[in-house]
Amino acid sequence: MKEIIITSKITVFETIQELPLAEQNLMLKAVEVRKNAYAPYSKFRVGAALLLDNGEIIVGSNQENAAYPSGLCAERVAIFYAGAIYPEATILKMAITAASDNNNNKTTTPVPPCGACRQSIAEYEIRQDTPIEIYYMGETGSIHQSASLKNLLPFMFEKKLL
Repeated sequence: MKEIIITSKITVFETIQELPLAEQNLMLKAVEVRKNAYAPYSKFRVGAALLLDNGEIIVGSNQENAAYPSGLCAERVAIFYAGAIYPEATILKMAITAASDNNNNKTTTPVPPCGACRQSIAEYEIRQDTPIEIYYMGETGSIHQSASLKNLLPFMFEKKLL
């Protein structure tokens, strides 16, 4: 028998103001687009912003559907758009923010990408052979930063396994 030990490094920033200026701007773009989420069923609004190596910032918000599997998370909306419009660009950074309309309290816990989004981000990270820095937060509060999707999904499913 063999044991595999996995460690992940996550950096925690207590406020948006603690982030470097470029990352503050990216997170604020995610906060702004979160308002455009179409979330009549979950009441959970998510915004995502990507910084590409060509300087473009691509944004996306979650878009739900009465047939639940037909909706898309904010991260996938943004990453698929970037892939369609800028197929040669490298995604450098992603900022994600989430807020719930279901309670009177603000979402203060950092909300990472869901499993499906992690797998979609992994596809792009592997394809471009460059890590994607991921910053994620709730509506307010601390921001978590991962230097690569590999910290959030250490055993990625990838094409070499096919």
